Amino acid sequence: MTTTTRMRVGVADPILAARPAAETFTRASYLGAVASRVDSFWVPDHLNQLFPRSLWKQKYCGAARVVPKIDASMEPWTMLGHIAARNRVGRLRLGVGVTDTGRRNPAVTAQAAATLHLLTRGRAILGIGPGEREGNEPYGVDWSAPVARFEEAMATIRALWDSGGELVNRDSPYFPLRDALFELPPYRGKWPEIWIGAHGPRMLRATGRYADAYFPGFPHRPKDYVQRLEVVRTVASDAGRDPMAVLPAVMLFVITGRSRDAVDAALDSEIIKSLALNASDEVYARHGAQHPLGAGFSGAQDLLPHGMDEETALSHVAAIPPSLMREICLNGTVDEVIAQAAEWRDCGVRYLVLVNAGVMQRSLRNGVMTTQPFNRIIQGIKRL
Repeated sequence: MTTTTRMRVGVADPILAARPAAETFTRASYLGAVASRVDSFWVPDHLNQLFPRSLWKQKYCGAARVVPKIDASMEPWTMLGHIAARNRVGRLRLGVGVTDTGRRNPAVTAQAAATLHLLTRGRAILGIGPGEREGNEPYGVDWSAPVARFEEAMATIRALWDSGGELVNRDSPYFPLRDALFELPPYRGKWPEIWIGAHGPRMLRATGRYADAYFPGFPHRPKDYVQRLEVVRTVASDAGRDPMAVLPAVMLFVITGRSRDAVDAALDSEIIKSLALNASDEVYARHGAQHPLGAGFSGAQDLLPHGMDEETALSHVAAIPPSLMREICLNGTVDEVIAQAAEWRDCGVRYLVLVNAGVMQRSLRNGVMTTQPFNRIIQGIKRL
């Protein structure tokens, strides 16, 4: 599945309120992305994070010294507008990875993405998915049919964007439109690209119908990606779309350092290990283990970590096999990570969006020192 098309790289920042100013880390991350000449800069859409807040302490994570609250997530569209004002020189594409069709009305999402597209002169990307339980159910959003809601949200966004300013009427169990009006224009005739985060069969079918890019997050193996991409492209073809026009992309966490020992120490850090709670029990079974939250646990989509006390969270992370940690993220020295990225390229991926998760290890100093090898990894992947 190799091709001469160059690998493109984006960088994602968690947009957590930091010290001394709320956007201190995000600004540094954006400037680093510009200096590394990446293709895009991404922010997530969370009201809070998928980590046990009881472990966000300096003894487990050095970054807690400068980011006091792990769940102090800033609002993504506001942040992207703030970044857009600084993006005249860097001219990076700006994406949300990914926004939520549970707690956000699709008309508002259509408006936000179209606005960013106009402000950035055509550089906005609408990453979108069904969301997770933790960002919906605690806030009164029904979580009984997230994929059905997602499908209706996508149809709504497309109906509004394709309306040409005419009144729109559309029946829907979730988002009925009654003389709805959408008059924001596309930028030079083009709407933002839609990148869909999908894993399950129904979501893959929706990706084939609607997406400009297939954009799953972790945990994901390259060989699984090949099979799912084939489903997406088959559905796209059946829908009368060009299947090869669906860009193969993926978001991955990176744990790197100056030596293999440094990387393994980071992988053993409590907060970094807690990333694995987002994996499903099916992933654990491959490593001869059961998910700490029980047999059959689905992972990130149903994870509610905020009520875990410290003792419970520590017992959960202690049960995570080291081999699983090495599967769910790119990890190793610069050369090792670039070699792992090449496996994704050989399985069809043409766009990697990377998160430097090494900053969350126990030592703040060692976390900060991951920046240099992380930037070298970006340069190496761009040459693949």
